[in-house]
Amino acid sequence: MSRTRVSTAADAVAQIQDGDTVLVGGFGMAGMPVVLIDALIDHGATDLTIVSNNAGNGDTGLAALLAAGRVRKVICSFPRQSDSWVFDGLYRAGKIELEVVPQGNLAERMRAAGAGIGAFYSPTAVGTLLAEGKETRTIDGRDYLLEFPIRGDVALIGAHVGDRAGNLVYRRTARNFGPVMAAAATTTVAQVTRVAEVGELDPEAIVTPGIYVDHLVEVAS
Repeated sequence: MSRTRVSTAADAVAQIQDGDTVLVGGFGMAGMPVVLIDALIDHGATDLTIVSNNAGNGDTGLAALLAAGRVRKVICSFPRQSDSWVFDGLYRAGKIELEVVPQGNLAERMRAAGAGIGAFYSPTAVGTLLAEGKETRTIDGRDYLLEFPIRGDVALIGAHVGDRAGNLVYRRTARNFGPVMAAAATTTVAQVTRVAEVGELDPEAIVTPGIYVDHLVEVAS
């Protein structure tokens, strides 16, 4: 029997608590689960740590969550772009914390969490400000930094179609961080355009197995 539930957005985010770490999929707006984020705003959880590639775009989605004052800290690769005025204002006012993580390390730290890897060495950011306070090791003549996994209490991700067993397929670049976030979180909620019956999806097209997905929320495209 499937452990995945087809839920409303409100029910799917209801278990998120104050102080949780929430992994939010999306590369800019591509693949961002806007409906789930709106439900999280309505839910009211606060003091959140958000892990995402960006720190919000424009005034919708993740930016709206930041504007609502619900986020204590952002862990991301690209906190600033032309439409990141919400984050910019909060950061300059000292109202939000930021941890910058190089994009490859961000993905690998979440992948490590899902794979049960305790830590790993990466050459990225050696000799930069991002290396401060991190253990360094030289391997075969090259310097590496020790990086630790990023785990989430909840992952909010966007996929194209999911079946009732929770298996997910993605559409092009909207796939981005969804697969590693689903595996790195205790609870995963996927926003999909359609819920298919079990057996309807081509097994070769499934990227995220249903074992990682707890809730499906169907949202018309």
